[in-house]
Amino acid sequence: MRADRLVALLLLLQTRGRVTAAEAAGELEVSVATARRDLEALAAAGVPVYPQAGRGGGWQLVGGARTDLTGLSAPEARALFLLLGPASSAGPDARGALRKLLRALPGTFRADAAAAAEAVVVDPAGWGERARERPEVALLLDAVVARRVVEFDYAGRGGAPGRRRAEPWGLVDKDGTWYLVAGTQAGRRTFRLDRMGAPAVTGEVFERPADLDLPGVWDEVVGAVERSRSLVAATVLAPGRLVPVLLDRFGRHCTVEDAAVHGPDADGHVRLRVAAHTARSVAEQLAGFGGVLQVLGPPAVRAELAALGAELVERHGGA
Repeated sequence: MRADRLVALLLLLQTRGRVTAAEAAGELEVSVATARRDLEALAAAGVPVYPQAGRGGGWQLVGGARTDLTGLSAPEARALFLLLGPASSAGPDARGALRKLLRALPGTFRADAAAAAEAVVVDPAGWGERARERPEVALLLDAVVARRVVEFDYAGRGGAPGRRRAEPWGLVDKDGTWYLVAGTQAGRRTFRLDRMGAPAVTGEVFERPADLDLPGVWDEVVGAVERSRSLVAATVLAPGRLVPVLLDRFGRHCTVEDAAVHGPDADGHVRLRVAAHTARSVAEQLAGFGGVLQVLGPPAVRAELAALGAELVERHGGA
């Protein structure tokens, strides 16, 4: 007899007021005999529930007790289902859990909660991108929760492919791309799930570090990656109308320089600082703007822009 089924049964009694064993069996997807045993177990455990025989009878809480086991207010229920709705697309277990949670709510909350659950659709693919294949998130989530060592094929950037073993500490979804934060013999490592092959959960159990702060660890990972992507900076003079475009293109690696000193000039140009991991990468991202932008420095980025221009003229400048 599962404790979660007994909780669901109690919630059903509280929302319905009175149920027959057959109705409880239908709601909980068990046999009538099992539902009857569960109802008797609630009574034996001290829950004030009793049966009433005859036509219109059933099981109900003594005195019409209506304790709200969820403790949720209407706005809290709506906010919860706004979050859970998109997550329920992950699989049948998630959808089943959502249905049971919805049934557990007081009747006056259900319509808004159901509408909230269907109000948001999450599409992880960017404009122009192909639909992304969902990696083995469920399998790895099970390993994280069960504290089981995992094995998988993996080849990092520039690294030789091979079979890896890791202690999965947690998963991170960053802009539609999933990462595994894990402990290995070489220390803490981060793996992209879409680069994993043949993941498998072993029977080996590990101890999660007691002081592990997963959000803090991920902040460190993000900081290190972003620093590696901004090793070379260039100063650019751009028309004011292009400032939002550059801010979108370079993200956190584009900043408007001191507006008090370098605000729009007489021609409406603004001075910005943009960065990337190499001078070539900075030049490649700026080259598409042609002569609209003026790169003031450093010389390495200006040289890469000139080299790109020469390559394009050589390739496409003929008749």
